[in-house]
Amino acid sequence: MDLKIGQAAQAAGVNVETIRYYERRGLITQPRKPLDVSARRYDVAAVGRLRFIKDTQRIGFSLNEIADLHFLRGRADANCREVRNLAVQKRSEVQDRLDGLQRIANLLDELIDDCPGKGDLSACSIIEAIERAG
Repeated sequence: MDLKIGQAAQAAGVNVETIRYYERRGLITQPRKPLDVSARRYDVAAVGRLRFIKDTQRIGFSLNEIADLHFLRGRADANCREVRNLAVQKRSEVQDRLDGLQRIANLLDELIDDCPGKGDLSACSIIEAIERAG
């Protein structure tokens, strides 16, 4: 079953411009234009690739990393270890971001705890702390 671009976009849960962008990035191959004047047609495999890209983005992979995964999928000599290494690296990056966010949350907790929550804004301890940090 071949689909026009709008149908393929709907089936994959993306919009048409997303498909065109992925084509420009080389994440999916643009189907050949038929010899007649009809629209290009996307096959079931293309829709599957679109879904794979969106699902992979949902778990935090960038388009560059998805391109790496796609490249691995196409290599006959690739193995699961390579994919696992990419996932381990991504998990480490996520943990680093979480650690950074936790430091920010802790700092905000301190600022909130120190703030009396009343009085003139010119004496606001949160504003003062931000100004001192900057």
